[in-house]
Amino acid sequence: MPQATTEQQPSPMSRQPKVHNKSLFRRLLKQWDVQLMVLPGVILVLIFAYLPMYGVITGFMDYSIFTGSNIFDNPWVGFKHFEAFLNAPEFERIIRNTIVISLLKFFIGFPAPIILALMLNEVRHMFFKRIIQTITYMPHFLSWVIVAGFVIAMLSTENGSVNMLLQSVGAIDEPINFLSLKQYFWTILISANVWKEIGFNSIVYLAAIASIDPALYEAADIDGASKTKQIYLITVPSIMPVVIIFMILAIGRLLDAGFEDILLLASNPVLRPVADVVDTYVYRVGLGANRYSYGVAIGLFKSVIAVFLLTIANYAARRSGNSLW
Repeated sequence: MPQATTEQQPSPMSRQPKVHNKSLFRRLLKQWDVQLMVLPGVILVLIFAYLPMYGVITGFMDYSIFTGSNIFDNPWVGFKHFEAFLNAPEFERIIRNTIVISLLKFFIGFPAPIILALMLNEVRHMFFKRIIQTITYMPHFLSWVIVAGFVIAMLSTENGSVNMLLQSVGAIDEPINFLSLKQYFWTILISANVWKEIGFNSIVYLAAIASIDPALYEAADIDGASKTKQIYLITVPSIMPVVIIFMILAIGRLLDAGFEDILLLASNPVLRPVADVVDTYVYRVGLGANRYSYGVAIGLFKSVIAVFLLTIANYAARRSGNSLW
């Protein structure tokens, strides 16, 4: 006899629930309390980050503050100011200093908080650990005016602690005016930046390390892995997504060599050949000489390059599975 065929019925588990696509307005209305908390931050970003972008058009004009309130009364000059910057005699020096200082801050200042976080994670005495964290965090909350004052006082030829120490150990015979010698400036600048920011920047890496499952360390300890191997095989790979995200952001800021730190520590004109970067040049020429359109054009030039670097870094990081977009 022919066997009766039975039609297979889909099981309840295999049935896919219908997804109701809610409108954006309904989703925002449902999360009104969360959106209300975010609203002040969004307003601040719009006011201080996006509305000022309206002034970027002055980079394509011969802008003058005496033309009145209507910005469009200024004559359009196209790429005149961009060409003037590219053909400026200081262009090569400024770009060289900007790139060198930025790369030094990146290769020295970026891994420094990661190393500090790894070291603090291995400290088991909580009282000592908190003291070290407090000491390293504090400089971040000091303004560059105070930090520069500390550095200048330490490097002073009269009762400066650095010169006194070098003289006491016989390294030098006479005090050295470090802030008037070009060969020492980059070392002083990078050291001051690392000292100021290393503790605060390590917070996010300590938080990432704290989220690692302790069972991984227990299993590695049972297998006989040393502390060094645990750091290399467990801690570093676990925080690598966070490291990559911050690395992408750091690459996007490669042309931000600094402003306040350089302006305060390089007040001596003798240091200008090694200390003049894009931001200080814009401050000195764009604002000091009332060449506002020229300064805006340079800032826009730097921003375009920053977006390009950020895009390239994000594309390269996407292959590792960690990217901004």
